[in-house]
Amino acid sequence: MSALSRISALGLRLPDVAAPVAAYVPATRVGNQVWTSGQLPFVDGALPATGKVGAEVSAEDAYEYARTCLLNALAAVDAGVGLDAVTRVVKVVGYVASAPDFTGQPGVINGASELIGEIFGDAGAHVRSAVGVAVLPLDAPVELELIVEVA
Repeated sequence: MSALSRISALGLRLPDVAAPVAAYVPATRVGNQVWTSGQLPFVDGALPATGKVGAEVSAEDAYEYARTCLLNALAAVDAGVGLDAVTRVVKVVGYVASAPDFTGQPGVINGASELIGEIFGDAGAHVRSAVGVAVLPLDAPVELELIVEVA
């Protein structure tokens, strides 16, 4: 089953590629890899929430926002090379805007990592960083970068 078919079977859809909020492109191909820019959890062009995880945003909601960030990253890959060209997910870098005492960044970014597994199976096994930061663009709670290998 193709990645797009799996996404549909999960009751999800790829959104339109999120418009950059500054001077960059959503994704670029380098050799047999595609690197995405940081993707925020935009839904229909707007952030569903703002603020710090562990304060204004719950870890559970942030987990869902990480899934949304992933779908936005996959949309950028799809627009560039077609999602079915992906042969392996290489790396995920997740940033979590965190309240000073919040230490659950890995659990938040699991939202993206677990969805990758559901979509790509064994080809979705990836390395990852989950980083707590003071603030993200537009006061987003989560941001995600993705590197994939393509055929």
